[in-house]
Amino acid sequence: MKITLAVVGKIKEKYLTLAIDEYVKRLSRYASVSICQVPDEPAPERASAAQEMQIKQREGERLLREISKCEGTGDVRVIALAIDGKMYDSVSFSKHLDDLQVNGYSHFIFLIGGSLGICDEVLRRADEMISFSKMTFPHQLMRVILLEQIYRSQRISRGEPYHK
Repeated sequence: MKITLAVVGKIKEKYLTLAIDEYVKRLSRYASVSICQVPDEPAPERASAAQEMQIKQREGERLLREISKCEGTGDVRVIALAIDGKMYDSVSFSKHLDDLQVNGYSHFIFLIGGSLGICDEVLRRADEMISFSKMTFPHQLMRVILLEQIYRSQRISRGEPYHK
């Protein structure tokens, strides 16, 4: 299995980088993991709706380029993190990933947008959308949360112990 995180922006806090590195290391027992960062756009604090749309569009174009680079690598499943996506508990998320693998998907690309989210064009390109909560989380922290849940799903799938 191959996991790619296609994400907008760089991590600025060292503690998040350390957590991401730890989960990538843990996941390496189960999958090949890569993180493709695309630059974020500067966003004015009081951006108009039109400015926000332009920012998301530019970031979205970069995400789409990353997706297209991966499309020739086998059966790819593109999963966008979006507040309106489907919610899973950890066990059902694990089962969902297992079911996708049984159906031939070997490469999962998880998309995390920038501070304004993901543009509609990228959401339409995604095969599915998932949500971790109706709450808003910093997009940099979502990398840690996502990697932890993917790691947890692999442990659940293999019947290994995990914290409940």
